[in-house]
Amino acid sequence: MHTVDEQNVERATIQYVPYSRLAPSPYNVRKRAPTGIEALAETIAEKGVLQNLVVHEIKGRAKEPKLGVCAGQRREAALDLLFEKGRIPKDYPVPVLVVSEGEAVAASLIENREREDMHIADECMAFRLLVDEGKSVAHIAAMFKVPDVAVRRALKIANLAPSLLDLLREDKLDYEQAKALALADDHTTQERVWAEAREGWQRRPAQLQAALTKAEIDARESALAKFVGLDAYEKAGGYVRRDLFSDDPNAGFIEDADLLHRLATDRLIELSQTVAVEGWAWTECRTKYDAVEIMRHGHIQSHTRKPKKTEKAELAELTAKRDAAQAELDAYYDEEGEPDEARCERLEAAATAATLALDQYTERFESFDADDMKKAGAFIYIDKDGQVCVERGLVRRERAPTHSDSAAYAINATGGGTRSKEKPLHGEKLCKRLTAHRTAAVQIELAQQPTVALAVLMYRMIPAVFRDVYERTYYDHAVKIEVQTTRDALLSNADDMAESVAWKALEDEREKWAQLLPKRVDELLAWLLRQEQGVMSNLFAFCVAATVNGISAADHPHAINEIANTLAVDYARYWKPTRAAYFEHVPKSRIEVVVGEAVSPQSVAELRGMKKADAAAAAELRMADSGWLPEVLRNREVPKQVAYGYWENDDDESDDDAVVDADAMSEPPDGGEQHEAEAA
Repeated sequence: MHTVDEQNVERATIQYVPYSRLAPSPYNVRKRAPTGIEALAETIAEKGVLQNLVVHEIKGRAKEPKLGVCAGQRREAALDLLFEKGRIPKDYPVPVLVVSEGEAVAASLIENREREDMHIADECMAFRLLVDEGKSVAHIAAMFKVPDVAVRRALKIANLAPSLLDLLREDKLDYEQAKALALADDHTTQERVWAEAREGWQRRPAQLQAALTKAEIDARESALAKFVGLDAYEKAGGYVRRDLFSDDPNAGFIEDADLLHRLATDRLIELSQTVAVEGWAWTECRTKYDAVEIMRHGHIQSHTRKPKKTEKAELAELTAKRDAAQAELDAYYDEEGEPDEARCERLEAAATAATLALDQYTERFESFDADDMKKAGAFIYIDKDGQVCVERGLVRRERAPTHSDSAAYAINATGGGTRSKEKPLHGEKLCKRLTAHRTAAVQIELAQQPTVALAVLMYRMIPAVFRDVYERTYYDHAVKIEVQTTRDALLSNADDMAESVAWKALEDEREKWAQLLPKRVDELLAWLLRQEQGVMSNLFAFCVAATVNGISAADHPHAINEIANTLAVDYARYWKPTRAAYFEHVPKSRIEVVVGEAVSPQSVAELRGMKKADAAAAAELRMADSGWLPEVLRNREVPKQVAYGYWENDDDESDDDAVVDADAMSEPPDGGEQHEAEAA
C-alpha cells in the first residue's frame, strides 16, 4: 500500500501530457459539481494552465493509458469546455503530477483541502475511503496535521445513511443536524428519526438528539453517572452511546439505568463503611440529597478545633490554591470582549475543585462528643455534581411533635393564627421578592418534566372530583386551577426578576411556544389535536408550570415546597446573594451575620468599620458564588393538611396546650380552598 506525504510530492516531477489523455478519476474526493468553470476557462485560454493537475494511470488495453484526474477537477472541466468550443486542440499540453493509484485518494484530499473549500460530506467520505484502503486513524491524522478526534468525527459523519449523506451534500441537512443523527450507529434508526421529525422545530439538533436518546441517561447531566464514571460503567458491561462531537470526556448516553444505580449504591455502601468506623450509631446511603428527609432529623452539637501545627501548612496551601483559582476566575469575568466558553468552564471547574478540596480538608477540624455519636448517625449521599457528601450528627425523631407544637405549626403554615412576638428575620417585601425567585425556579424545573407536571395537576384536581372522600379536609395548593398565571406577579414582586436565570429560561420557552401556536383561539383546538404526543407533553408541562405560585409575604412552610422537593430544585442555580438581590434590603447587622455564617468570622471584622452600602458591596464580592441561600429559600417544609374541627396529630396530649383561636377553626385559613367551592 502506497502512502502520500509531502516528501513524495517534493520528489515527484511535473510532466506535460496531451489533453486527450485526461479522464475523470473515481478517486476524486470532491463529488459536488464544480463552480466558476467559465471564468476559469477564460483564464486558461489567456495564460495557460498555471497549476498542475494530479493524475494516476487508469489500467486498460491502450498503448498509452488514460490519466485519471484525482485532483484538479475544476481545471479539467475548464479544459473540457475550451475543447468543446474548439479553442484548444487534442494535444494541448497540460502540466500534471503523476501518482500511483494507491496514492490517488490521499492526493485528491490533500489537494482539495488546500484549494476551494470542500463540502463536509465529501471530506468525511474521503477519510472513510482512506480507512478502507487500510490506513489507521493516527496515520490519517498525521498526514493532514489534524487531531485524531477530528478524523474519528469525520468517520462518524461518513457512517450516516447514504440518503442522509446525499441530503448533507445538497445542503438539505446541515452539519449540526448530521452530528446529532450520527449518535445512532445504524442507518435504520438515523433515517427513522429524520423521517419522523416533520415539523421544523423537531429537526433542530437538540430535538433530534433527544429523539435518539429519550430512553437514555445523559452522562453530562446525571449525578450518578458523574459519581460512577463512564469507564467504570463500561467495565461493568454497560453500553455508552458516546458523543464524539463534544469536548467533554463524559459526553455520552447511558442505556442501563439499573446497572448505573447498582454501581452507585455499591460504591456508596463501601464509602459508608469508612464513615461508620468513626463511631456513629448508624449510617445510611442515598443516591441523591433529600432536604425533607434531612429536616425530619435532629442534630447533635459539633465542635470545631483549631488546626495543629502540622495541619496549618497544608491548610494555608489549600486556601492559597482556592484563592488563586477564584482570582483567576474573577479576572476572566472582568475581561471585556467575546466570552470563551471553554476557558470559562475550565476556570469554573478549577475554582470548584479547589473550594471542594479546602472544604473536605477543613471537615477534619469538626468533631463530636463520643457519647453523642452513640445516639446519632450519618447520611452518605451524592450531590448534583456527582460528589460524595456526608451529613453527620443526625438524630432520628422517636415521636411526633406535641399537640401544642403541631397546632401552632399548622395554623402558621397556612396563614392563620399568630406567631411569636419576635420581629421576623425578613420583612414582607423581601419575603415576596425572594419567594418570587423561588417560584420562577420551580416553574422552569417543572416545565421540563411533563410527568411530574401531570401528577401535580392531578393532585390538585382529584380532591375536588372525589369530594366525598376528601370533604373534611381543606388545604393550600401552589397550582391555581383557575389558570391564573403568575408572570406579572413575579415581575412586580422582584424588580430584578427579568435578569434572573430562571426567568430568561422561562421566557425562551414562552417565545418558542408562542411561535408555534396558532394566532386565533378558534383554531387552537384543531391545532392541538394534530400535534404529536411529545409536543403535547412539553406544552402541557409549560402551562402547568406557569400557574405555580409560591410568592409569600412571610417565611412559612409553603405548598410550593412539595413540588420543589419532588423536583429536587437547587435554588442556588437560580439565585445569588448579591447586593441588589439581598444585602441592600437587610440591616447591616444582618449582613455581618450572613457573612460570618457563609464565609468566616474573620470576614465580619472587615465589615464592621464600613458603611452599609460598602458592606453590602463587600459581602457580594465574598459571597456571590458561595451557594449560600437565605432562610426563606432554605425552608423546604410542607404545610400540614388540616381537617375541619381538629388538627391532624398522632400525639394524644391535652388540648389545653394548643394555641388555636376558636374563630380560626371555623373556616379555612387565608389561602386555603374548600372543595365545595372548587367543585362549583
